[in-house]
Amino acid sequence: MSKKLRVGVLGATGMVGQRFVALLADHPWFEVTTLAASASSAGRTYAEAVAGRWALRTAIPPAAAGLTVANASDVGRIAGQVDLVFCAVDMPKEETARLEEDYARAETPLVSNNSAHRATPDVPMMIPELNPEHAAVIELQRRRLGVRRGFVAVKPNCSLQSYVPAIHPLMKFGPRKIAVATYQAISGAGKTFETWPEMLDNLIPYIKGEEEKSEREPMKIWGRIEGAGIVPAIEPVITAQCIRVPASDGHMAAVFVQFDRKPGRDEVIGLWREFAGRPQTLGLPSAPSPFLTYFEDESRPQTKLDRDIGGGMGVSIGRLRPDALFDYRFVALSHNTVRGAAGGAVLTAELLVKDGYISAK
Repeated sequence: MSKKLRVGVLGATGMVGQRFVALLADHPWFEVTTLAASASSAGRTYAEAVAGRWALRTAIPPAAAGLTVANASDVGRIAGQVDLVFCAVDMPKEETARLEEDYARAETPLVSNNSAHRATPDVPMMIPELNPEHAAVIELQRRRLGVRRGFVAVKPNCSLQSYVPAIHPLMKFGPRKIAVATYQAISGAGKTFETWPEMLDNLIPYIKGEEEKSEREPMKIWGRIEGAGIVPAIEPVITAQCIRVPASDGHMAAVFVQFDRKPGRDEVIGLWREFAGRPQTLGLPSAPSPFLTYFEDESRPQTKLDRDIGGGMGVSIGRLRPDALFDYRFVALSHNTVRGAAGGAVLTAELLVKDGYISAK
């Protein structure tokens, strides 16, 4: 790409917003030119706005530190300054949905980390390696909104981005029932141990909304475009339980799966190790290679050791073995604020650029 696209980050002061800023600091295609947040942060430099609450281990990128934070609700002004925006605002769902469509109507592509439009039929919800064909629904959305280049695209919830990529290469065997328990890091709640000391030496067996998202959102990922949008799949049936655990980053899943046609163990591992999606084929900047890594070591993957595999964009899998109630059980791990949040959105934007849905204004 001869000239970088101008990028804005909405909700730039929160944990996922900070992750966007860090991941985009040296991106070969994108240049962050606008950072926006709530009215309380607007008018300050980014360094001032996140002072005392920068949550990442790396320093604030120098190019971002001096940018003046804008008000994310100032749609006309921001849309006039950027080619696309990433959204990580912390607002009520209805307000987020309106804000995101306002940017689309202002002819500005928006790729969101939020849940507000995940169930909207003509909004693609993408894990780029799994369902890149769903980008085609953008043209239906544009017709509904009456726009030429604007649209909203979203990434799915972080809770499912370890086990759904592991199931996807096995779809030809007809997975019918999946039971999953996720063990989710505190950064998924936007917290650190400094801001949430109650999580030290603790587990919380409830995360609001996570189980419903873990059960429903894969159905849209595995759905098909028909009529006015994406029609969700009806199988496999998923039951989920989501638990908050005292890890800083990384969501682990314990997965149990039953198939129509049970594959052999070696066949499953071979499919995992061979699997590559369009991001890998295209060599997109944020695409990990390999996407899926299987460990023979029974003690892996481990959250602390393996969450950063592939720069935090890879998924690691282990402990595949027969199960007494299902066909197989295994564990899988992904980095919740990289692959599961900001990094997944950046990879989605890269694919949409490559496929011609995003371009310079």
